[in-house]
Amino acid sequence: MLLIICFFVWTKIKPMRKEKRNKILTILLFAQIGLVYLLSKFPYFIENNYSNGIYKPMSAFFRTIYGAVPFSIGDLIYLSLIVLIIRFLHKLITSKNKKKLVYGFLAGLSVFYFAFYFFWGLNYSRLPLTNSLELEKESYDIENLRAFTDTLLTNISKLQLQTTGSDSLPVVVPYTKNEIIKLTNIGYENLSKKFEQFEYRPTSLKKSLFSLPLTYMGFAGYLNPLTGEAQVDYLIPKVTLPMTCSHEVAHQLGIASESEANFIGFLAASLHPDPYFQYSANLLALRYALSDIYRFDPELYETYIEKLPKGVMINIKELQEFWLKYKNPAEPLFKAFYNNYLLLNQQEDGLESYNKMVDLLIAYHHKYL
Repeated sequence: MLLIICFFVWTKIKPMRKEKRNKILTILLFAQIGLVYLLSKFPYFIENNYSNGIYKPMSAFFRTIYGAVPFSIGDLIYLSLIVLIIRFLHKLITSKNKKKLVYGFLAGLSVFYFAFYFFWGLNYSRLPLTNSLELEKESYDIENLRAFTDTLLTNISKLQLQTTGSDSLPVVVPYTKNEIIKLTNIGYENLSKKFEQFEYRPTSLKKSLFSLPLTYMGFAGYLNPLTGEAQVDYLIPKVTLPMTCSHEVAHQLGIASESEANFIGFLAASLHPDPYFQYSANLLALRYALSDIYRFDPELYETYIEKLPKGVMINIKELQEFWLKYKNPAEPLFKAFYNNYLLLNQQEDGLESYNKMVDLLIAYHHKYL
């Protein structure tokens, strides 16, 4: 990837024809793909020199620059890229010189590929969190899962009663969505006291300008690697927004794995002094744990469902109804695309990696609680 930096410096010194530049950038695209693959075989190098090296100050710089802007610069860049792609496809259909257009497209893709991996994407190849947190992540049995689920059930029952005063009432978060976004960093302040690598300053967490299409795609948030901004779906129910915000911040801090981002997001939200943040974290973890219990023993799953306070079940049904309302034939296509994207970036379980947070939480629970 350093080759592409040298190339841009060279073009400033010695101007060249656009066609020649595009061909060189196309060659560099394939060189970068090979280099990224090679680097993925050296996770210790990535961990020490990238994730805990140049990425940290670079990410803080981006969050400083873009965090001061009230709207998402990254979303505007995405919008511009969509317009350019549509323009390219139109020209490709109507133009006679398709070879020239393809070189131009691949040259642009080369620049995007470099920005993606240099600004954030190399975090996919870092060491797993089990190394830095010294966790013994092993396959758990039903007894481990039951013990952990019992803890979550106790936590969420207390939080539900604390915030509503009655076990039959659903939790209603009293804050605006903007307030939830602004409060998210407090959980990371507490988490950084235990693990200093998760210090979150400055902040750059925003609502997505694409919240409606994002909801139809079935996603609640994302990180823009080009600007370091974390975006959340502004339409999702408030009860799940604190955990979603905490998840996206974990990505900002260089946690690329979805299961690890869920895990760190849970820790940050559960360490938040606000009970609504704690409830949001425990609600997500409990849903994943119950999903795992169902795979082990459907009858045991039903006994846990019966134990849940009525108010918690109402919250769960509200979330299910929200996503059902936006379900559409195109959603599986978007999820299939993202699943393949994760597989290409060292995430062996694809979209199922979200559920793997339970493994990490049980390992954490054994060591620290």
